[in-house]
Amino acid sequence: MFEGPGTLYVYFSYGMHWCVNITCGPVGVASAVLLRAGQVVDGLEHARRGRTIPLKDLARGPARLAKSLGLDRTADGTNLLDGNGPLTIVPGHDLGGRIRTGPRTGVSKEADRPWRFWIDGDPTVSPYRRSPRAVQIRNDAVRE
Repeated sequence: MFEGPGTLYVYFSYGMHWCVNITCGPVGVASAVLLRAGQVVDGLEHARRGRTIPLKDLARGPARLAKSLGLDRTADGTNLLDGNGPLTIVPGHDLGGRIRTGPRTGVSKEADRPWRFWIDGDPTVSPYRRSPRAVQIRNDAVRE
């Protein structure tokens, strides 16, 4: 996660699943965004790999997304901007103000920090699930 912007950081999570981050900070500074969901728009036959998962659930969640894209450790360190890796970022559609933010899913620390972003109304976005271990933020009243 210390490479320049647009580099894939692919790692094995909980000894079971591949997950993918995209670096977004300067070289030498750990800064990345976890890819949590996506919509399969091409290559459906490859993404399904014999599975009968509903289309909206095919790439819902970090592990399913990595699996649908066929990403594993071999993609780690590739750049999304140069067109040479297994994944490339291209200009997208205007989302017309549909980007939303909210608390992070399934984390116990900083659980209420609004570092989760999604496209409002997109059926492929995984649902919010607060961790049962999440620390509650205390809002003590200010005494005058």
